[in-house]
Amino acid sequence: MEDNRGEKEKVTSYVEEPGTAGSSKGPGGSPGSSAGAVTPDAKTPPVQNKSLQNVKQDQHPAMAFWQNRSISLVDMYIDNTESTDSVGQINFSLEYDFESMTLILRIIQGKDLPAKDISGTSDPYVRVTLLPDKKHRLETKIKRRTLNPRWNETLYFEGFPIQKLQSRVLHLHVFDYDRFSRDDSIGEVFLPLCQVDFSEKPSFWKALKPPAKDKCGELLVSLCYHPTNSTLTLTLLKARNLKAKDINGKSDPYVKVWLQFGDKRIEKRKTPVYKCTLNPVFNETFTFNVPWEKIRECSLDVLVMDFDNIGRNELIGRILLAGKNGTGASETKHWQDMITKPRQTVVQWHRLKPE
Repeated sequence: MEDNRGEKEKVTSYVEEPGTAGSSKGPGGSPGSSAGAVTPDAKTPPVQNKSLQNVKQDQHPAMAFWQNRSISLVDMYIDNTESTDSVGQINFSLEYDFESMTLILRIIQGKDLPAKDISGTSDPYVRVTLLPDKKHRLETKIKRRTLNPRWNETLYFEGFPIQKLQSRVLHLHVFDYDRFSRDDSIGEVFLPLCQVDFSEKPSFWKALKPPAKDKCGELLVSLCYHPTNSTLTLTLLKARNLKAKDINGKSDPYVKVWLQFGDKRIEKRKTPVYKCTLNPVFNETFTFNVPWEKIRECSLDVLVMDFDNIGRNELIGRILLAGKNGTGASETKHWQDMITKPRQTVVQWHRLKPE
């Protein structure tokens, strides 16, 4: 891959061959190859096709079949849980040429991406697939050292009848390019194409979500500090959507908590084990003695574990609640809210981190 610093628009196309898996239309025929460049104001053929009328007719039998099928794809790929982590946004537009049966995707820009490199920046690019087909994909070029990339690239998916296209889910996955190791996932967006009105040329700003493989679940906790008696209270309320660790698709979760001063572990507490559940309700409260002058120096390392009768217990996910150097902005804010609101219980959901 190479950096594209020019103002020209890159064009890449993928051709879906009837009755075959299809191939890219770039040099060498490999997916994601560049097919040349055009200026940003390049025009696409006008949409003039009677098929447009069928898109809006709910009674169209073929469309009803594909839309029903797409509902199952939505359930499979779309995460409806609230995300507590922000990994940026992506701006793109869609158009469908009914005459040539081509989906035209323009990837415009990204915004507020997280830094993945030690320099405090990232080298982002976008990988595009039309699920459930994961084998054939197109990619933008890399934008170097930026958290607000402007790709301005157009990707063409050719040979897709509208009925077939309606059964697909557009998957945009933003990566950080790394020359010496595996590229880091930044975030992703899923858009079921059955939900897109192709009689228009819609433009979208979509929030990127952390990749599914990094999702360990979420934990609802409360914090309270009483300066008069130097009592720090942590209540573990419940967890949701925990990652399954057992062969039965479930986990046996429990929570282990360490009170720390700096890197030194001082005191450990633990909840009971909850069998065969990914949504346990703990309602466990732990209190620790922490003097006021030490409250900003201490932290709580909260580890959600999967209990195993035979092997070693496995980490599901963790959070570090601290005034500084916590596992995320959400954890740091929770701790600071606890300090600025003494004697008040502050409740907050946290997304568990994989390590």
